[in-house]
Order: sequence, then C-alpha cells, then structure tokens
Amino acid sequence: MGNKAEIVRKIPKFVLVNLFGTAVDLAVLWIMSHFIFHSYSGDYLLSPLISFEAAVFSNYCFSFFFIWKDRTRGKGSAGFFRKYIVYNLSASLVFLVKMCFLLLFEFLFGWNVVACNLAAVCISGVINFSMGEWVIFKRRIG
Repeated sequence: MGNKAEIVRKIPKFVLVNLFGTAVDLAVLWIMSHFIFHSYSGDYLLSPLISFEAAVFSNYCFSFFFIWKDRTRGKGSAGFFRKYIVYNLSASLVFLVKMCFLLLFEFLFGWNVVACNLAAVCISGVINFSMGEWVIFKRRIG
C-alpha cells in the first residue's frame, strides 16, 4: 500500500491526466461525429465508443509513464500492453459504475444530468484512482 505522502503527490497528477483525457474524449467525439460518421449509429454509438477508447489510451499512457512510472520501469512493451488490457477493463467497469450512480442520483434527488454526472464522477474518480494505485500499478514487494 502506498504511503500517504506518495498518494497525495499522485492525486493532482491523476486529476490533470483525467482532465486531459476528457479533452481527448470530447475532441475525438467531435471529429468523429462531424467528419467521419454521418448516421445516428455513427454519431451516437461508434463516435462515443471510439472517443472513450482514445481517452482511455491517453489516460493509460500518462498513468504508465507519468503517475506510476516508478512502478512500471523495465516492464517493456509486453508489460505495457498487458497492463493496458487490465486498465481498459477497469476503466470500462468504472464507467459503468459512474453511470449507475448518475442514474441513482437522478432517481433519488431529481437533479439535472450535469449535477448527477458531477457527483458520479467524484465517486468513480476515487474508484478509478484506487484501481490504479492498488490493483493495476500496485507496488510489487520483493
């Protein structure tokens, strides 16, 4: 388990990386829906899926080389891609958790979608950081 000072140093990096990932998601979504796809399924299914995956890959690269770089040195390309599979699965599951909380908050409190999403992002962000710290990039003993 990481010490408190180490975790406190990683949290701002994590927030910045995820803000950048959000920008990637929005930019790719806009490009896909405006220039590539010109149908309902392209705009509302394929574009968001591709933009989500672009953001996940961006966040993973920053996580691997910036946030948890002390735990990934010497892993090589096989280690990079092996961890990416786990990271992608984790990000997808955390996204589903976020959506469940978003819907739960709307049901319980009747908030608008932006408020529900903000509250859900706070919860899913803690889960996402925890998965990175203690599962995906956990410190190996020995």
